[in-house]
Amino acid sequence: MSPTLVIILVVVVVVLLVIAAIVFGVHASRRRRLQKTFGPEYDRVVGDADSRTAGERELEERRKRHAGLELKALSAQNKARYSAAWEEVQIQFVDAPEQAVATADELVTRLIAERGYPTGDYDEQLATLSVAHARTLGHYRDAHAISERSRIGEAETEDLRQALVHYRALFADLLGENPVRSEGAAPGTEPDVPSQKTDDHDSDVAVPRRDATSR
Repeated sequence: MSPTLVIILVVVVVVLLVIAAIVFGVHASRRRRLQKTFGPEYDRVVGDADSRTAGERELEERRKRHAGLELKALSAQNKARYSAAWEEVQIQFVDAPEQAVATADELVTRLIAERGYPTGDYDEQLATLSVAHARTLGHYRDAHAISERSRIGEAETEDLRQALVHYRALFADLLGENPVRSEGAAPGTEPDVPSQKTDDHDSDVAVPRRDATSR
């Protein structure tokens, strides 16, 4: 093999290695960006997909659809209106927990719509919300699941209380106030929901008065 051919082969190998490094770097950068944007939703989507590439493609599509939405910021007046409505939901929970959860679902859906997100299809809601509200998406899934069980009479009072806590997580995130506790935060800072006294033996469970509900 002539020296010239050896040099050409070396140059070709180096060029191929550089191209491979660039491609790897681009993919790694995109992966880090998707993981940062979607958090635990990244693992969920990639785990459900046929391959990591397919999962990441789905997340990129979500990001593009989200970029095409005309999202709206809430005015101070609307924020106050929604906050007052949520307080009414918590008051309602004391006497009618099932109805309170149904009302919470309707209120959250209304807020989602007012912010500019689609509300027609539940899966579509999740997909579009996952781009900017990934950290509270698990709360919404859990709340929705309990709400569905409540509709057929299969949810206990504590389940319903947890549903309200979950709904409030996304509600606060969309409202942009009173952010919910993130992973690793100090205990005792999660959204508060009134407990409901179920019988005379539940002396350790306080029922708040209507004029002294939780936040």
